[in-house]
Amino acid sequence: MEKVIIVTNNDMALEKFKDKHQVEFVDGKLLDVLYKVRDYIHKHHKLLTHPLMGSIKPNQTPYKSVALSLKKSDELDVDSLMYIEKSIETAENLIKNKPPREWPENVLYDFKVIDFDLIYNALNR
Repeated sequence: MEKVIIVTNNDMALEKFKDKHQVEFVDGKLLDVLYKVRDYIHKHHKLLTHPLMGSIKPNQTPYKSVALSLKKSDELDVDSLMYIEKSIETAENLIKNKPPREWPENVLYDFKVIDFDLIYNALNR
């Protein structure tokens, strides 16, 4: 598996991937992860996983992990920029219309596992 950048706010993903990939841990909310991903795209990195992959809506889970190319391109990847901008717009609208709930620790753990499983399987397919 080629090394990638993983932007995440999921400490489980950080622990599992930190020795294999470059991990940017975001101490923040799901939207903060998406904004950081957009920053990388503006620096000519390319999306490797869809920012909203999985069937859990951004206003339901607090965790998100996204993979980007480690190597920069010579120019901005317009498709990556369009995907992240649309993902941010979707997440902002969902969160504005129905803010995330306060989940108990056992449910938060389940969300971490789901997020980790999604990114792990996307990278190991």
